[in-house]
Order: sequence, then structure tokens, then C-alpha cells
Amino acid sequence: MEIDPRRLRVLLAIARTGGVLAAADELKITASAASQQLNKLEEETGHALVVRTRKGSTLTPAGLALAEAAEEIERALNVARARMDGGADLAGIVRVGGFTSFLRSVVSPCLPEWRDRFPQLQVRIFEDDDLSASMRLLRQHELDAVVVEIDSSAGEPGGLPAKMYEEPLLDEPWKLVVPSGSVLTTDTVDFARIPLPWLGVQPETASASAMERLRRTTGAQGGTVHQYKDTLTALALVAAGEGVAVLPALALNGIVQTGVDILDVPGLGMRRIVLRRFDRGRSVSTPMDTVARLFREAVAALDPPLAGARRPALPRPTERRRPLRSPHP
Repeated sequence: MEIDPRRLRVLLAIARTGGVLAAADELKITASAASQQLNKLEEETGHALVVRTRKGSTLTPAGLALAEAAEEIERALNVARARMDGGADLAGIVRVGGFTSFLRSVVSPCLPEWRDRFPQLQVRIFEDDDLSASMRLLRQHELDAVVVEIDSSAGEPGGLPAKMYEEPLLDEPWKLVVPSGSVLTTDTVDFARIPLPWLGVQPETASASAMERLRRTTGAQGGTVHQYKDTLTALALVAAGEGVAVLPALALNGIVQTGVDILDVPGLGMRRIVLRRFDRGRSVSTPMDTVARLFREAVAALDPPLAGARRPALPRPTERRRPLRSPHP
């Protein structure tokens, strides 16, 4: 099997954006050219790599394996490029705003390595789950970039300001969080019959958008109770039997909480994470370009790779199940 490695970037872009048209846009080529590259890659491998659906494109197991290999190649090339460009000479301050789970799970663990690779480059993080506030700082050039979360199934109203663009970083699955033992199977969850209410969450978050989408499309009954901001608060409320919540996989990374089941339910959709910044001219590599590349490397190094394209394993069922009982009249 001989593969032209130049075609791998098309497959990787499809994996990250969820469609051939979006991949072509990201790579700044025509949709026809992207489709031709994909077809040739399938001919070279002898496998179907992508399944096209009404909602976009999904990688087959063979496509996922090849995309993971493409990420390894991309990461190795990025490291080599940084060394050739003289990382020690790259200097500047890059200010990046973002929401808690991404900064905590993806960015913070990488900061020591980035300091070693680029000692003159300072990456300064500004945590804020208020998207409007972060975007205002970006427009005022008080931030150089903002990491944004979107409920990809519901989309986002409106477009981006002039000369602003976004780079896809990660698509990850939403998880249904319920009191321990309250759901017998994730294949037949009837949201309309769950007697527990939904936990309220700050309106601008992607979690709020996902929750409203699910309530609207599944016929879920009742309103919301409480209002949480932090994932740990949501988990504590669910464990107390106060309600159910929909949370992104990344926010649950590394958190151990008793009294809840974290379920992978078909149809929950995905959370899309993107990096938004202004295009200050693509002819010259800038410190912001380097930081954007480092963010992509950090996402590619997540375990498992391409977290959004792979369904995490279901939690082990508990031996004893208790019926759902709402604490609210």
C-alpha cells in the first residue's frame, strides 16, 4: 500500500471539521479538489475512509486509523518546523482567553514543555466562561485569541466579525449525567419519561444550548432547577438526586465523583471547540501562529486521539438499580 502523504491533510481536515466542504474551506481549496484527494486516498488504501450523511461526514474505522496516523505525522512535522525556525529566538507575549475545562485539561499541563521549547515566548491564560466578555476583549485586542465552545448539533447564530476566523480544535461527545443506577440502558433513554428535572446552567454556555436542544427535540418534560457554573457543582447536585445534566467529556476528564453515572447516549451530539483570532496577515509566522500550532498539538496528543471521532466506552453498569424519583413536586 503506497499512500501519497499529501492527501492525508484532507482526511485530517475532514475528521476535524466534520465534512468535505468544511475541510475544503479550512484548507483553502475547492470542494471538488478535496473530494478528488479523498477518492484517490481511498483508491490507494483500498478502503472506504468516509461515510457521508445528511449532517456531514463520519470517518470509518479505517479512516479513523489513518487520520490518527496523520495526526502523528503532523505533530512530528510541527516539532521539526519549530526546531528549524529556531524556537529559542521566538519571542513575544500571547494572551489567550478560554473556558475552564479546556484550559485546565489541555493547556495547563503543556505549559512547562512550551516554556522549554520556546523560552522567550510567554503564553498568558485568561480564564472566563463568559463568551461575550471574552469576545469583547478579543475585539478590543486585549486578547490575541479566544478558545470557544459550541454545541455543534445546534449550530451558532450569526457570523464572525470582519477579518476574524476560527480554527477547529476538537469535537467531543456530550455526556448524560444521572444519579447512580437510575438508567438501565443508554440505548433506550426516554427523555420525556425521566421524572428528574434538568439542572440549570449559565445561558451563554454550550451546555445550555445542548440542554435546550435535547429538551426541544426529545420532548423532555418540566423546567430546570438550580443554576450551576462549575462542573463539580453539577456533579454534586446530580449525586444528591436534584436533577440530570448534560456535560462535555473534556470537563469530566480526571474528575472522580461518586453517586453519579456518566453515560454515552446516542443522539446527544457533540461539543465543538475552536480557536478564534484575527487574521493579521498569513505571509509571516507570528508568535500567535506558533501558539495556535501548539494548541493543535496539545489536542492531537489527547488520549484517546481524535476524541470527538471516537465514542468513549460506556461505564460499567451497577449491580443494583434504584428507580428515578424526583425530589421536586
